[in-house]
Amino acid sequence: MGGAALRRREVLAGLAATAAMTGSGLAGCDAALPALDGGWIGADAAARGHRLRELGGTKSGALPAPAVTRRAAVLVVGAGIAGLAAARALDRAGVDDVHLIELEDEAGGHSRGHRLAGFDCPLGAHYLPVPGEAAAEVRELLQDFGLARVAHGRWHWDERHLCHAPQERLFIDGEWHEGLLPPAEPGSRLLAQYRAFSRLVAEAQRQIGFSMPALRTPWTPAHAALEAQTFAAWLDAHGLDEPRLRWYLDYACRDDYGADAATVSAWAGLHYFASRHGFHAPGDAEAEREPVLTWPEGNAWLARRLAAPFAAGRLHAGRVALRLDEGRGGVQVLAWDARADRVEAWQAGRVVLALPLHVAARLWPDAPEALRQTAAQARHAPWLVANLHLDAPLLARVGVSSAWDSVAFGTALLGYVDAMHQSTRPHAGPTVLTAYLPLSPAERPALQGADWRPWAQRVLADLLPLHPDLPPRLRRIELARHGHAMRIPLPGTRSAPAHRALTRLAGRVALAHADLAGYSVFEEAFTLGTLAGRRTADRAHRG
Repeated sequence: MGGAALRRREVLAGLAATAAMTGSGLAGCDAALPALDGGWIGADAAARGHRLRELGGTKSGALPAPAVTRRAAVLVVGAGIAGLAAARALDRAGVDDVHLIELEDEAGGHSRGHRLAGFDCPLGAHYLPVPGEAAAEVRELLQDFGLARVAHGRWHWDERHLCHAPQERLFIDGEWHEGLLPPAEPGSRLLAQYRAFSRLVAEAQRQIGFSMPALRTPWTPAHAALEAQTFAAWLDAHGLDEPRLRWYLDYACRDDYGADAATVSAWAGLHYFASRHGFHAPGDAEAEREPVLTWPEGNAWLARRLAAPFAAGRLHAGRVALRLDEGRGGVQVLAWDARADRVEAWQAGRVVLALPLHVAARLWPDAPEALRQTAAQARHAPWLVANLHLDAPLLARVGVSSAWDSVAFGTALLGYVDAMHQSTRPHAGPTVLTAYLPLSPAERPALQGADWRPWAQRVLADLLPLHPDLPPRLRRIELARHGHAMRIPLPGTRSAPAHRALTRLAGRVALAHADLAGYSVFEEAFTLGTLAGRRTADRAHRG
């Protein structure tokens, strides 16, 4: 976790440089800054992952002889949410001897968690919207974990795990407002456009159909027509050009997809709203916030419970899959054990590849052409997640009091969540704030650099205008980087023939990853993993 101390002079110099580039106002930069510790946390996933380039894939001659051979009935490669869901489904279907290998030191993928200064906090995904009827697999999981029950035909959620109020707030025009929609005056053009967009979303829900997960809605020419254009072009065509509405829609796209409305497809932009609870203009009777489940450690609360049944000898962390070879009698996977610094061989009857598609294609020399084509077209957004330990609460600003999710209008950050918001402690006190920064694919090489301090400065540059008193409160900042955090749903992603062919693969190797949905959220990953596990179990039972 280490890293040199972040000294006052370095912070101020970095913040000043960032401010000059971004035009951010840095009120409070003259506040006294104590010496702070910080650094990268977690395994160096990039360095481990690049062992695949060095040793794996088609470069079979570069691979050392395996030091050990292991066997499994089914091997799941990748222990993110999709891989954990596949393993759970296999286990529940009575398949004995299911093992998982995982690059990181902990399962969970982008839903991993962390502990900083005694506080649980997320390293990635930090909430789960209450799932609708289409997400039957997710509902079953939440019921199994005691988060939900069905009584008299209705679902009831454990309120201890629902986000406490106030849920969200937006800093705009010098004060905090409840919710994330920029406020609109009665009779204003902005309010009229909010209502127009609300009508268009409702119309798309009725006439075209959207669901979460997306596979529960048949793909039609109407969906393909939406996916052929960018969301920004679709908004332009409908005259929706109010800057504050467009900022909010960009924010929504960056939140789920890692890219703005000018990049993602119109299908994706509408899907964000129409697959769940729609879009409601301020003052509408139905403008109630979407209930979400959340925990101090984020979705790691779920991931750790999914991983627990496999922890005793069946979950093998710190492994980089290097090469997969499918034969008539089984599948061999070669993997590098980062801790032992050796190559091991896995012999399995069947394999579930729960990896990003570009990684799966690289390690599988005989991969189907559909996988190769889809992987070549896929683009992923990198993410930076910063956890900041504060030794005391920050001063209140004008407007809504401290909320779970706090966002500032017009900044690169998606905002921050407060790890102690769900706490029942009777008074404010020390906490950890988790800030999220989506990046462009062009920034990925810089993100892999050794120096964490410029990234810490970049995060602080966006937070200081909101909280000028932050510097003396900040004791440590720890950063997690996700080089390929989210697949961007570009125009044509889901309509591409190769992408659609991936759901019909036969053989001993199954695919399970949110990439198959064209974008990255928990519901998609868990559902796709569960279905892949069930199909693999059925084939294993049939021999």
